[in-house]
Parts: sequence; C-alpha cells; structure tokens
Amino acid sequence: MAAARADTDLGWRASLPEGLRPYTEAAPIAAFFLGVSSGFPYAMIGATLTTRLAQDGLDKKSITAFSLAFLVYNLKFLWAWVVDGVRLPILGRLGQRVSWLLLSGVLVIAAVANLAFVDPSASLLATAWAAVLVGLAGATFDIVIDAYRIEILKPRQLGVGSGMVQYGWRIGSVAAGALALVLAARVGWEIAYLACAAFALPAMLTGLIYGEPERHREPQRRRGMSEALGAVYRPFTEFFQRQGAFLVLLFILLHKIGDTLANLTLRLLLDDLGFSNDEIAIYDIGVGFWAYLIGIFVGGVLYSKLGMKKSVLISLVLMGVSNFSFALLAQAGHSNWGLAGTIAFENFASGIGGVTVVAYFSALCDLRFTASQYALISAAASIVGRLITGTSAGALVEGMGYSNFYLLTTLAALPGILLFWWMMRAGLVDSSIGTAGTEGDGDVRANSAEN
Repeated sequence: MAAARADTDLGWRASLPEGLRPYTEAAPIAAFFLGVSSGFPYAMIGATLTTRLAQDGLDKKSITAFSLAFLVYNLKFLWAWVVDGVRLPILGRLGQRVSWLLLSGVLVIAAVANLAFVDPSASLLATAWAAVLVGLAGATFDIVIDAYRIEILKPRQLGVGSGMVQYGWRIGSVAAGALALVLAARVGWEIAYLACAAFALPAMLTGLIYGEPERHREPQRRRGMSEALGAVYRPFTEFFQRQGAFLVLLFILLHKIGDTLANLTLRLLLDDLGFSNDEIAIYDIGVGFWAYLIGIFVGGVLYSKLGMKKSVLISLVLMGVSNFSFALLAQAGHSNWGLAGTIAFENFASGIGGVTVVAYFSALCDLRFTASQYALISAAASIVGRLITGTSAGALVEGMGYSNFYLLTTLAALPGILLFWWMMRAGLVDSSIGTAGTEGDGDVRANSAEN
C-alpha cells in the first residue's frame, strides 16, 4: 500500500510531458474514481428520474416537484459533523474515512435499489420518498468522498486532484444516466436502476485499496456531553477564528452569482433566438462538453504552475468575461458560429474555474474537520446563488432584455473578483488557509495566520 502511494517518478512517467505527470500520480487517479461514484446518485434523481416519470404518464407539475430532492445536497452540512466525529463499530478498524466510505456506499446502493422497485404510477408519495432517500444517501456519500479526496491529496495536488474528481463526476453521471436509459428500454427500469447501483463500487474499492488517508487528523477525543456537542460546533468556530474568515465566507457567497444568473437563462436565450434542438445538441452539449473537459485540464496545469492565488484570480476573470460573451450572442442573434464560440468559451472558463476554485475551497479545510467544513463551504457556494438567482433571473430578463441582462451578470461577477484581489493583496487568502492546504508528508504545521 505504501508503494502505491509513493509519488516517485517511474521511468514511464518521466517520459511524459511535464504537464501530464501530476495526473498519473496515485492520489489524483484515486480522486478520479471517487468522482465516478460521486456523480451517479445525482443522475439517478435528475434527468433519469424525470424521463422515467414522464414515460409513466405523470404531468409536468408533478415531475418538476421532484427537483426538491436536490435540496438535500444543499443541507448536507447539517449532518456532516457525524462523518468527522462518530467512529463506526467494527468497520471503524479500517479507519474513519474508509469505514464511512464503505457504509455510505452501501446506503447509496440500498437507496437506489429501493427507488428501482417503487412504482410511480401506483404511489407518487412513495416515489418521492425514495428519491429523497437517494438524495440523503448520495449527499452523505459526497460528504465522505470530498473529505477523503482532500485528505489523500497533498497541497500541491489539490488542483490536479480537483480536476480529476470533476472528470470522474462528469463521466460517472453521464455513464449512469445513459446506461439507465439503454437498459430501461430493453429490460425495464427496475433492472436499469439496479445495474446503475454498481457505480458506487469505484469509490468503495478505492478506499479499500488506497487505505486511510495519511493526512487525516482525528478530532479531540470526546469524554462527555460537552465534548460531544463540540463535535457539532467546533468545525465552524475553528474556521471563523481565522484571520479574514468572514471575508472568505463573503467571497464564497458572492463569487458565482453572476455565473449562476447567466447559466439559468441560457436555454431560454437559445430558444428565443430560434436555435433548433439539433443545433443546441451539437453546440451546447457537444462542443460545450469537450470545451469543459479541456478547461479542467488547463485549470489543473495553471494551478500547478502559477499557484493557488493567481490561478483562482485568472479563472474568476475568465468566468466574468464569459458572461459578456452571452451579451454578444444576444446581439448577434441566430448565429451558429456565435453559439459555438460562446459555448466553447463559457465551458472552457467554467472548467478552469471549477478546478481552481474547488482546490482553493478544499485548501480552506482543517484536516480535523474536513467533512464538516467542506460541506459548509460547498453548500454556501451553491444554495445562496440558487435562492437569489432562481427567484429573479426570469423577471430580470423580461424587464431589461437579454443583452442588458447579461451585461448585468458580467457586473455581478466584479465584486467577487475585486474581493479576491484585495484579499490577495492584504494577505488574507494565505492567512485563512487550513491545514489541508499547508500540511504535506513530513510537513505537519499548526494552522495559524502565518500559514
């Protein structure tokens, strides 16, 4: 096992281009398989379940109500402390992270199997509860996977590892969704869902093969009720005791509002500009998918070459400019070249940003509370933007038109860019980093403002 973890350059690895070598190390490869398993529960209660409900004859109002199952993912910080602080009997001998990885994987398999055997046409309520259970199990699986990923990656690997887990997430979600549709057309939805449950295995096997993360730090041992309660609040108090913590939280809340606004209305824009389904499939899905994968790779290289701060700032600027490209498309009207260029640039920028920003958020965690803190950070990064933009995007488009709306989304990206730039200049980015971003093998330092 120790040999598997070694990051020494083997002969074949040394012959690779320098930018590719980090992707061949053990920890980033493990992160890829974690991502494959992380993506599939989301697909089971997303487009796959929507198709199943539609084929069973349910009305659109009932089908869209099932999107509430996704809210569970935004609330996972409420129970993430359990993954950090509760040691499992028997399985706990394998290690805190590995034991929870196995348990949550089994829960996901059971929840997906339960969803397979419910009949939407017979009981919509039972189907709704089954979808929520998949969301709960999948969110818990995500909590463990995120913590495991952060703790197996050294600080220098956070960028590449974030890219690899996103590659895995995309492949896992797309493959599970496609497999479900193909099997459902031939052997029915029950067998299709049961087959897709196997997508939980890559992460579980990764935990067994790779073992407990060397960088995992056990929280202080609890001896009474006060210490047990401390497992709930200590991850949050530790974070907010850091210099600049509230500004970091403000950045987390603000950084993606413009991007979320722009993407929420993209399909409305394409429809109003008269693009056909075939054109949207070719450019929005086809070109965008490959541009996103390329962006992920470039993001990992930028993070390795330029470091965390510069790469994050560049990605924020690129994501802001991509919103402006939507305004140009709205002005140009129906143009296939314009659509191809806009979609390619937007997805390329999102791929870079997804790597660098996720790596930065990962580095913010304290290794004693990785699960709790990353669950809070990821929830804050998504739920606020969705609540604000989901209730205002359509009204803004109707009131000011697409061009002015996308110019507004470009301006909405500026506060996050300027705040991060100021935090860089003031040294607050460095002072807010947790031990996940500072501790490597043989380099164990306390988390302080000087880190």
